[in-house]
Amino acid sequence: MIYTEMTPNPASLKFKLGRVLLPKGSADFPDISSAAEAPIAKKLFDFKFVERVFIGNDFLTITKADDFQWEEVIPVVKDYLKAFFASGQDPLVGSYADMAAVPAEEEDELTQKIKSILETYVRPAVAMDGGDIVYESFHDGILKVKLQGSCSGCPSSTITLKGGIENLLARMAPEVKSVEAV
Repeated sequence: MIYTEMTPNPASLKFKLGRVLLPKGSADFPDISSAAEAPIAKKLFDFKFVERVFIGNDFLTITKADDFQWEEVIPVVKDYLKAFFASGQDPLVGSYADMAAVPAEEEDELTQKIKSILETYVRPAVAMDGGDIVYESFHDGILKVKLQGSCSGCPSSTITLKGGIENLLARMAPEVKSVEAV
């Protein structure tokens, strides 16, 4: 059963699939050329209304073009997804299909703490809205993160970064003075 959930970004909609697509991490496809290892996403770009595809653990988020309404998009996407899964094709191939744990670089204690806070408190909340947040770097009190899925280009992403994530980190890791999206 496939059902949809609204996201804070009015141009993005989350499709809950009831099956695991990506056991670890997430995958963001801003265009068809980036979807070579994602047959499920590559075909979606054939639809004129699809501008971006984001894949999380058990969901797929689509960002649509402004000239289309969700009422016309949802049935087409649901029909496509049902047919895709019925065909038995692998949704992800290549490096995504074999997401083996990459050995972690040597990280200092503060970096580990920041990543743990993001993983434990922030990522699950962001995933509920059809997106993801990825640690990029931390230097001189500035944490840089990458927003993906429905969070990419979302009108409320600045509020989320400053009002939510930055405040949480200020309490749990006071060394973080600012959070910025890259």
